[in-house]
Amino acid sequence: MSKKMHNILWAPWRMEYIENAQKQGGCIFCVTVGEKDDRKNLIVHRSQKAFVILNRYPYNNGHIMVVPYAHIAELSGLSEGERSDLMHLLARSQKILKNALHPHGFNIGMNLGRIAGAGVEDHLHFHLVPRWNGDTNFMPVTGCAKVVSESLDRTWEHLRDAFHSQP
Repeated sequence: MSKKMHNILWAPWRMEYIENAQKQGGCIFCVTVGEKDDRKNLIVHRSQKAFVILNRYPYNNGHIMVVPYAHIAELSGLSEGERSDLMHLLARSQKILKNALHPHGFNIGMNLGRIAGAGVEDHLHFHLVPRWNGDTNFMPVTGCAKVVSESLDRTWEHLRDAFHSQP
């Protein structure tokens, strides 16, 4: 009888995500944007009706989310002004990521509803994930894990400066 070997891939940062998801009171976006410590909360930019925040558990370096202040689950629930500001900030964010990080492409999208993969169901948000040629390496294929090579704090500084210096 052969013994099956189990590979262990340590990802201790995931426990913070699991624990926070279990004890989070209220909407993570509403709570975060209501606080004033943008660095701690990874908010890199605030516009009139939306904000840009780093994903604390990114798929790739520079993974950001563009989020309206309004706690709305559907695009149709936003006012025309809110949609306009959100889309303007989405386009600006892509341009800034392109200039700051020099990716070869992007994944841009949103998940509406739990069945579609929304982790935050009641507060819509866009994901912008920079992609580089060859960024799908052996780790996601064999280890079911991503390697993010820059700290969130350093990425926050880089993108915060870019938002302040680029129109």
